[in-house]
This record gives sequence, structure tokens and C-alpha cells, in this order.
Amino acid sequence: MTTPLRNWAGNVEFRARKLHRPESVAELRALVAGSDRIRALGTGHSFNRIADTTGDLVSLAGLPPVLELDRAANTVTVSAALRYGDVVGELHQAGFALHNLGSLPHISVVGACATSTHGSGLGNGSLATAVAALELVTADGDLVTLRRDADGDDFLGAVVGLGALGVVTRITLDLVPAFEIAQYVYDDLPRDQLHAHAPEILGAGYSVSLFTDWTGPRINQVWLKRRVDAADGGAAEPHWFGATLAAEPRHPVPGMSAVHCTDQLGVPGPWHARLPHFKLEFTPSSGEELQSEYFVAREDLVGALTALDGIAERIAPVLQVSEIRTVAADELWLSPSYRRDSVGLHFTWVKETEAVLPVLAAIEERLAPFAPRPHWGKLFGVPPEQLRERYDRYADFAKLVRRYDPSGKFRNELLDRYFPTAG
Repeated sequence: MTTPLRNWAGNVEFRARKLHRPESVAELRALVAGSDRIRALGTGHSFNRIADTTGDLVSLAGLPPVLELDRAANTVTVSAALRYGDVVGELHQAGFALHNLGSLPHISVVGACATSTHGSGLGNGSLATAVAALELVTADGDLVTLRRDADGDDFLGAVVGLGALGVVTRITLDLVPAFEIAQYVYDDLPRDQLHAHAPEILGAGYSVSLFTDWTGPRINQVWLKRRVDAADGGAAEPHWFGATLAAEPRHPVPGMSAVHCTDQLGVPGPWHARLPHFKLEFTPSSGEELQSEYFVAREDLVGALTALDGIAERIAPVLQVSEIRTVAADELWLSPSYRRDSVGLHFTWVKETEAVLPVLAAIEERLAPFAPRPHWGKLFGVPPEQLRERYDRYADFAKLVRRYDPSGKFRNELLDRYFPTAG
């Protein structure tokens, strides 16, 4: 009996009739042209059925790897199967950096951008905001390139494209000069201090993450990542807004060893070795978790947290840890931060779907007054009619999908639900 193909977390068993692994773009184009339904499979780090299909799944891991640095344009072009961890070391050696990274360097560049995955920082857009161009195979097998400086609305609609317009083969990213980060962790930030000083706390570093287990009137940890070349890049204060500087490395999940986490205690290091929470050498293989995330306007953070306080006793028993991060506004149509400086309320759950789903429904009900936009690659149950109201270009994206994929070749259950063909 063939072992079922599952996502990283193991909560999704793919229903595809076959998994293909083409070894050239020409082979991929022929495969797409000849299939009636097909979806691309990245690193499998989504927690819902966004990558699933009842047709063909295609892995791009067999395509020749591409990493082309354009020093004149300050960009890098990478092939679809490459992970951030495969790219960042070479960029750093060449004197370049990406503006931000997610908490894991193990995710694919293309998949992260297609779902608007992000890091943190008041001035930092999602990872997708670095995209300058993308190359994709469309439904009839054509190879199409969309560029920020040439393709206007089509580009803005396609970057966070959910795999709905075609199979992305290469992506071009903007680069910035390489920089160093010093990372500090503070323990036990009082919630009343966060409520009174949220802008100062969230803006106290290049990237700031807050972790809580929802069991008391405090934020368990604040991960403060400061650029060494910034005005605030010096040594951290031992006490800060009522929190205490950690004297030993921390793991975000209470009780877990920090051995796999990026270096802390203010030791300077390259951007790519500090912006993620976890080291590339650590392979997140257990998958014993589920994830959800909801984005609200940054100014609504305190109101959203207060609303969730009312169900903290339901959240905590099925939670491993919750992370709070900021994301700058952008112009990408399906980005949860579209034209809205945002704060992401992230939840890493225990791997018990039946216990988690009712809590998600309660969270979505509590956050409804703040028009939350869920992360496209994580668990959520927001009804399509509500989500449609929260994106100004929602209907335009549906039209773009129909134009690029009139026969529905790249559609699946999730797309059919949220972007029906008659929508």
C-alpha cells in the first residue's frame, strides 16, 4: 500500500491522483497543458487545503536550481523549489540581504510569497513585498513573466496569487545591503504596559515578536531584534516596560529547549541568522502542531487582545503559544496587510483538530468587529461573504483568475469556496 502524501503537519492528506516531478520547465509546461486539474506543491508548510487537488500535484524540486544575482538592479532571481535557507547565505556573502524573513528558513520562497507569509517590524512589509517579478506557467502551458514595473494591476493581483493563476517557476526579489542584528529576549511584559505603550514596544527594534500563552496578565516573552547599525542597536536595558532581560536563551514555547533557536543575548550576527526564530540546521520535522493567524489594523491591537481575553480560558488549553507581530501595509490585492498597517495574531495549536476548530470559531466571532483577515495558508473558517467585504480588490482577483484560468485548471476546494467561478 502506498503511503499517503501529507503536509508537514500531517493534518492534511492530499487527494491528488498523482504526484509529478518534472526535470525541466519544458516538461512542466507540457504537463500543465495536458492536465485538467493541477496544483503546485512546495514545502508543504500550509495547514489547510490550499495546495490540495483532486487532479495532479506537481513538485518543482526536480527543476534545475536557479540563483541569479543582478548587482546592477539589486535583485536576485530564484527557482521555485528553493527555500529561504537555500538562498540567504549566498546573498549575504555577496553583500546583500532580504528586507525580512519568516520565523522558519525552511519554507519555499515562492510558497511563502503566494500566501503573504511575513516576518515582523513596523516598517517591514510581508515577504511578498520584495517580489519584483515572477515567471509562471499558465493553463495552456505558456510561460508568462509579470513585472512590477511593467504589468500594473496584473502584477499586484498575481504576487499573492494562492497558486490560482498558474505554476510559478521563478521569482525575482528586491535586495538591500547586508546588515547585522543583535537579538534580545525579555520575560514577563505586563499586559497593562503593552496596552499603554504598544507603539513604543512594537517599534523598539527592526523586528519585534511578542509571545503569550494566554494564561495570565502578561506577555511571556518579547523577542527584540535590533539592527547593529541603528541608533538603538547597543546593549539592552536589564528592565524594560516592566519586563526583565533574559539571562539565558529562550524558546518561544514554554518548557522547550532553546538549542534550535537563533542566537540571543545580544550577540551580533548576520541578518539571516537572527531574523528567523529558528536555525536552518534545525529541521522542523515533528509537525506536532496546527497554526492559525488573523490580521487586524495595527491600531486595533489592544481592542483585539481585550476581546480575546474573554475566551482566554478556551484558548489556553489547546494552545502551544501565540505570537504577535506587525506587518506594514502594501498594495498586493490579497495580502492581509493590503492598504492597512497590520498586526498578526498567530496561534500555534496542539495537534487536535476537533478541539481547535470550535476555538477558532470563537476567536473569529470575537475579532469580527475588527474585520480580521486570516493567513491564507493556515486554518480559518471565516465565511466567504465576510472575507469578500474585507478586501477591496477581492472581486478583481476573482476576475483575474478567470482570465488566466478560464477552465479552472488550477482551482481546488479552497478556491472554489472563496472565489467561485460565478463570483
